Amino acid sequence: MLGIETRSKIVNKCFWLVGVVVLVALVGCVPSLHPLYTDEDLVFDPAIVGEWSEKNFEERWIFTKSNEKEYRLLYIDADGKEGKFVVHLVKVEGRLFLDLFPENPDLKENDFYKGHLLPIHTFIRIEQIEPTLRMAMLNYDWIKKFLQDHPDAIQHEKIDDGLLLTGKPKELQIFLIKHEKTKDAFGDFSDMVRKVSEIKK
Repeated sequence: MLGIETRSKIVNKCFWLVGVVVLVALVGCVPSLHPLYTDEDLVFDPAIVGEWSEKNFEERWIFTKSNEKEYRLLYIDADGKEGKFVVHLVKVEGRLFLDLFPENPDLKENDFYKGHLLPIHTFIRIEQIEPTLRMAMLNYDWIKKFLQDHPDAIQHEKIDDGLLLTGKPKELQIFLIKHEKTKDAFGDFSDMVRKVSEIKK
């Protein structure tokens, strides 16, 4: 699971920073200024396309194909609120990750306000795609403590009580692969099942 009762807050709020990165610390995701991929790292697996949900949870993850190596994600939380993301499937040394980046939100505020918003990337580790979609987010609490003890492990900036990863794609890849099996580096895995539409007779 991606965080159980806080999962909706994480998915809906952590992809935009308003003014300061401390907001991210409040909702528990790990933001990155740069993507996880270069063009050569991108792959496309049609098996991801579809609607997924976890047993006993009302959140829905709906992936559609956007172009040859890009998805669109519509995330609907338990309250019916939506979040839309541009998603890339990244393959690094045989491991799979999702890179999520927010689509431009439909904000009512003026352009001056919007100019103070910083769109960011977040990463999800993919354990398997079928028969269930198993994925886990990078653990904010773990990486915050780890970087306090190992500040040179990856480029980052500390802002108030938050942090922002600033490493370039290859540096990010090396870091994630190195800590793929590190205890608590990632949250618990979800087990999403594909929703099969009923066939109308």
